[in-house]
Amino acid sequence: LITLDKIEALSLLRQASNRSTNSIQWIGQGAASREVQRQIAQLKGEPGPILIEGESGTGKEVAATLIHNQDGERPFISVNVAALPENIFESEMFGHVRGAFTGADQNKMGLIEAAHNGDLFLDEIEALPLSQQAKLLRFLESGELRRVGAKEISRVNVRVIAATNQNLNQMVKDQKFREDLLWRLNGKKLLLPPLRQRKEDIEAL
Repeated sequence: LITLDKIEALSLLRQASNRSTNSIQWIGQGAASREVQRQIAQLKGEPGPILIEGESGTGKEVAATLIHNQDGERPFISVNVAALPENIFESEMFGHVRGAFTGADQNKMGLIEAAHNGDLFLDEIEALPLSQQAKLLRFLESGELRRVGAKEISRVNVRVIAATNQNLNQMVKDQKFREDLLWRLNGKKLLLPPLRQRKEDIEAL
């Protein structure tokens, strides 16, 4: 049944690419694009985490959205990690309780909690500071989070889809990215080809 589900997902992806639609779709039917569609379909129903690699402009957010859409109506929270200042990262991701810090005048749900029973897309994961990488790793290992200033721990069910345009293995060697976090994110990987490797798709694009 799982295999049939993934075959159906691939069929739907390819049908969407062949017709005019306002929904998110992977454009192109060249060999490289068909392989991307096959890999996306293989990720249907997989609990994650998932790491999407590719140069800027290769469609990482499109791929993440397609992976998410295969699994029915569920929350999808998209975060551009590079746009989150380090000093508010923890509050934005994990939430906070009233009085946790100056300006925290009410309880706030974090982005991770908002993605409960759905997908959390972390774009430009390479921009995450080392100090915050440990906190993300702790969540990935336990599924538990604690709002800033709170005593209670909550469990949330979230699939993390991370995307990067950098070589994270090299960043690990340069001590700019945690090896244990990369190991957690690297369970299932999708590598998106640049346009120079899918020139047959240019007309469709």
